[in-house]
Amino acid sequence: MLKAIKTELAPPPVGPYSPGVAFEGLVFLAGQGPFDANGQRIGGTFADQVRATFHNLETIAQAAGTSLHNAVRYSVYLNTLDDFAEFNEIAMEFLSEPFPVRTTIQANLRGFDVEIDAIVAEPEA
Repeated sequence: MLKAIKTELAPPPVGPYSPGVAFEGLVFLAGQGPFDANGQRIGGTFADQVRATFHNLETIAQAAGTSLHNAVRYSVYLNTLDDFAEFNEIAMEFLSEPFPVRTTIQANLRGFDVEIDAIVAEPEA
């Protein structure tokens, strides 16, 4: 059975989707960007944007009773691959070993530089 995950501590969806959905021991986190809980853009630097984006993912994961430390997969969308190395450094602040699998794609993001989605395991009971 699908269970929608919602929290007022993360940006609201801007379309017909849930911020997260739990299903059979996994939590699927919708793409997040550098926005506050009111949907306003955060951060002037790339690093600020990445940290805000990871913070949003972590907030939704916690609302589901888990954490990004249980991530099994995540996808990263960068406005430019020139930010790839800096992204990797910052990601280490939010993820732990064994690191999840990842795909990184250059995308035409409008008005911000990074978006991330993830699949996170629920903690074992």
